[in-house]
Amino acid sequence: MKIGDVAQQTGLSTKTIRYYEDIGVLPDPVRAPNGYRSYDDGVVTRLRFIREAQTAGLSLTEIQWILDLKDEGESTCGHTIEFLESHLDNVETQLNELERTRDQLQEMIMSARRLDPATCNNPDRCQTIANQN
Repeated sequence: MKIGDVAQQTGLSTKTIRYYEDIGVLPDPVRAPNGYRSYDDGVVTRLRFIREAQTAGLSLTEIQWILDLKDEGESTCGHTIEFLESHLDNVETQLNELERTRDQLQEMIMSARRLDPATCNNPDRCQTIANQN
């Protein structure tokens, strides 16, 4: 199958597919006598896995590591769980930071609503952001 067919079946651009080949996440395809790339059906499955793994938060480096182990016939479940747990920890940290930011913004909004715009006379700061009380 040609690269355009692979792109159509996976929803990826041909540029992305070539990039994955360049960085080694996708093995180099067989070349036809005319130089065109020729892919087997397995590449579609591999590319779908790559997309799903990226959606789960795995980096291309992590994905390549998993795929390299798979290519060697190794079990990857334990390593994949470790990657996913690490990414879940990062998401939890980001959520906590976002909650703190939300709370701070809500407090600033409530404070700003109590301010009198007529008293805003400092040209170097906005009293809504930096209350001078």
